[in-house]
Amino acid sequence: MKSTYIVDQEFKKLVFKENPLAKGGYEECKFSGCDFSEANLSDMQFTDCTFFACNLSMCKMNKTVLNNITFIECKLPGVSFENCNSFGLSFSFTKCQLDYTSFYKTIIRKTVFKDSLLKGTDFTECDLTGSEFDNCDLIEAVFERSILEKVDFRTSFNFSLNPEVNRIKKAKFSLNGLPGLLSRYDIEVE
Repeated sequence: MKSTYIVDQEFKKLVFKENPLAKGGYEECKFSGCDFSEANLSDMQFTDCTFFACNLSMCKMNKTVLNNITFIECKLPGVSFENCNSFGLSFSFTKCQLDYTSFYKTIIRKTVFKDSLLKGTDFTECDLTGSEFDNCDLIEAVFERSILEKVDFRTSFNFSLNPEVNRIKKAKFSLNGLPGLLSRYDIEVE
């Protein structure tokens, strides 16, 4: 099967469940208002692409290359980013819904999560060194054996993480975030 390579093209309001995206590589492309829900994006390559107001709920990304990808106002619940190709894996999320997504064992240093919902998101054994969670709701997000060094949590809320099982050297927290660090000790912070 021949694969395509597309550069600098815009895709608007397409439903890829009905008409699957052609297998291949996409560079500097913009996807606006597209529906990728439950689509199979496995073995595809996306470089320097922007996804704006797209629905990527439960899409499959086995061995998918995501290099320098910008997600803005996207829905990504249930996406397993750990199945992506780890080489060059890099992205940012602004005003996105990432409920129950998984970043298990990924290396995603310096990732920016801004104004996003991350309910139940799995960051187990994830390397988030130098990342930023700017005004994000991290309720029920899982941080276990994660590398959180130099991560900025100062404006985020509803997180709970155990400093004894996560590496948090030089991570930044606000006073409002202290309950999320101390919840396992069953103490009250006022």
